[in-house]
Amino acid sequence: MLGMAMSTMSRARLERRLARCFSSATSATGKLSVLCFLGTTRNDGPPFPTRVGSRVAAYSASLLKKHGHAVEVVDPLELDLPLLRKPEFAYQRGEQPKVLSELAEAIRSADAFVMISPEYNHTASPALLNTLNHFGSSIFSYKPSAICTYSQGQWGGARAAVALRPILSELGCLPVSAMIHVPAAHTVFDEHGSLIKEESDWEQYFMRTFSQMEWWAMAAKNHKVLQDPFSLSPALKRQPSQRNAPK
Repeated sequence: MLGMAMSTMSRARLERRLARCFSSATSATGKLSVLCFLGTTRNDGPPFPTRVGSRVAAYSASLLKKHGHAVEVVDPLELDLPLLRKPEFAYQRGEQPKVLSELAEAIRSADAFVMISPEYNHTASPALLNTLNHFGSSIFSYKPSAICTYSQGQWGGARAAVALRPILSELGCLPVSAMIHVPAAHTVFDEHGSLIKEESDWEQYFMRTFSQMEWWAMAAKNHKVLQDPFSLSPALKRQPSQRNAPK
């Protein structure tokens, strides 16, 4: 009898959790909070007067908004982030610079991330890495990311994209398999981020990656109603030795 009672209680608890999950999935209607990280601090670009990266970011943001998502572009030039000396999590509580604490909260509240970067010496841009390295993995974890690289040459920043994959994996915001590469980006987007070339082709190309990100982000967002991921795999916040294998 006791076993039957426990089974009934467990089943009722599971049904309540499932109801909350389905309610969340229905009410969300696919809307996500997305942060687009721009990986450039250049404020001019002769012979091209408008920053190429901001054009790519503007198009990415407009496309995600078109699909019903809330999007914010994180521009390191506007934020004027310092060169990394001390990460946000290394400060005593309440002593973080305002720009870091506000960005940390935006990262914590986001459902997904888009990384937009040019290529510098076969890797991602220093501006993007400086931004990301200010923060620990616990606020990025269990959310997907999408990689979008660009260039003024023919390769579209592909090597920067490959270099970003292990970095994003370490942060816990696993990158989706599809990636976006935009060669000769200054001929693809105008200074406002609108397409110069065939719109449907480029939208379909971007959405192949963004659709994967949307799917994983909604899955993660809704599953968190059922199970807090940090209750299964706690964040390692006290000291590096927490990562060590048992002796």
